Amino acid sequence: MATSSSLLSEEQFLCSICLDVFTEPVTTPCGHNFCKACIRQYWERNDLCQCPMCKEKFYRMPELRINTFISEMAAQFRKSVQAKATRSPDQRQAKSQKVCCDICIGTKLKALKSCLVCQTSYCETHLEPHQRVAALKRHKLINPVENLEDRMCKKHDRPLELFCRRDQMCLCVLCLKTEHMTHDTVPLEEECGERKAQLGKTEAEVQQMIQERLQKVQEIKDSVDLSKREAEREISDSVQVFTDLVCSIERSQAELIEVIEEKQKATEMQAEGIIKELELEITALKRRSTELEQLSHTEDHLHLLQSIPSLCTPLPINDWSEIIVHSDLCVGTVRRAVSQLEETLNKEMENLPEVKLKRIQQYAVDVTLDPDTAHPYLIMSEDGKQLRHGDTINNLPDNTKRFAISTCVLGKEGFSLGIFYYEVMVKGKTRWTLGVARQSVSRKGTITLTPENGYWTVWLRNGEYKALTGPGVLLSLREKPQKVGVFVDYEKGQVSFYDVEARSHIYSFTGCTFTEKLYPLLCPCLNDGGKNSAPLIISPVNHTE
Repeated sequence: MATSSSLLSEEQFLCSICLDVFTEPVTTPCGHNFCKACIRQYWERNDLCQCPMCKEKFYRMPELRINTFISEMAAQFRKSVQAKATRSPDQRQAKSQKVCCDICIGTKLKALKSCLVCQTSYCETHLEPHQRVAALKRHKLINPVENLEDRMCKKHDRPLELFCRRDQMCLCVLCLKTEHMTHDTVPLEEECGERKAQLGKTEAEVQQMIQERLQKVQEIKDSVDLSKREAEREISDSVQVFTDLVCSIERSQAELIEVIEEKQKATEMQAEGIIKELELEITALKRRSTELEQLSHTEDHLHLLQSIPSLCTPLPINDWSEIIVHSDLCVGTVRRAVSQLEETLNKEMENLPEVKLKRIQQYAVDVTLDPDTAHPYLIMSEDGKQLRHGDTINNLPDNTKRFAISTCVLGKEGFSLGIFYYEVMVKGKTRWTLGVARQSVSRKGTITLTPENGYWTVWLRNGEYKALTGPGVLLSLREKPQKVGVFVDYEKGQVSFYDVEARSHIYSFTGCTFTEKLYPLLCPCLNDGGKNSAPLIISPVNHTE
């Protein structure tokens, strides 16, 4: 009859909150199981009483009783795990490999020992001469293994009994007397002892990394839960307020809810992606831990030495210590705005960066850089979408359109009416300048980037962001922009900059007077010894962000 542990997988006995085998398991009304203490603590530290698995809400805390069936099954599973853990290394090795006697005819019995001299495995009966005959007693006997020829020196046909630390290889006694006479050599047993100590340290480090990642998974799950509750609370509040307003305000209400829900979806998708990566790393680390644990208990010295290099190689894992998931729901402005009259509310909603940015992205244009305007040190991609400093001057004709001193370039197409918008990836850069310039700007001498000289720009220098208004305005940004959006309303005389990923406003030039064509302007700045070698990349606009 099959046991419970053979019918059910390990995951079915784990509480999804503490990730350990159930202790006093209880079942919620929705049918999910948790440790009694875990689910109570979860409900006590959260505002809503809901199931952590399916999110079903309960109007009051359910009365929980121990699920005796699950409790008994979990207890049996725990005992089976403990029995498996206490099994001796020899038992585990015997179970993992069964070597048959090479002498038996017909039905072969299980080998008791393998002889490195005879290169033969013997059952208890056929091993008897090695225990009785004086000459055979001197033979090297080990626990039964397959492929005995692999344990012999290919050159001298002698057992591999020594290890050369200089050449990191196994030797026979004749190897020692020839090529390795002056090398640092030790018996296999001594080297295995030191390697096992290294294995123990490596296994402890792997276990620590597993625990850190399990903790990070829980932190991310808690962060997503908190973010979702905040989103639900904000949506509920906004709905309550908007229902009291006139129909003309309902459009703004719908836009706000859509923005919040989209941001929450983005947060959940980000968290799911990180969790999947963490779970993959956890699986790989658990697999490595199991392999290390098995190897640390093996009596097969050669197998241990041959396996260590691959098992001690660091796994390709990430550093998650700085990774956080949080949805910054910008709704404080909304609460203040909806308490005002319809005209004021519409104006405030229009100015919300999240709603504003989504609207102005509809005016995105396809910007391609003009190589005839590029400074000779600049290197441009063939499609005219990427730009970086090359450190060496290019042999280019000195036409009237080309920047001679400032490392700038303009877009191919200019705009003299309407609205246009483009986005530039600035990730990885420590210095850059973005904006627009009028057609007649000076390009040959020393350039001062100000609106008076025909430049409306924002730059990054020495870790500081500044709007170049003349004296310059130092910008205080909550996050370091990875992608910057540039928006121009020609008729209104406005040039605005946005942090696309944070969906926040950076700065706006207003009250400008434009009388000629405006061109997109990019400047990647000097490489700074490789610190600023990342390119500026004109990115396609994602209208669904």
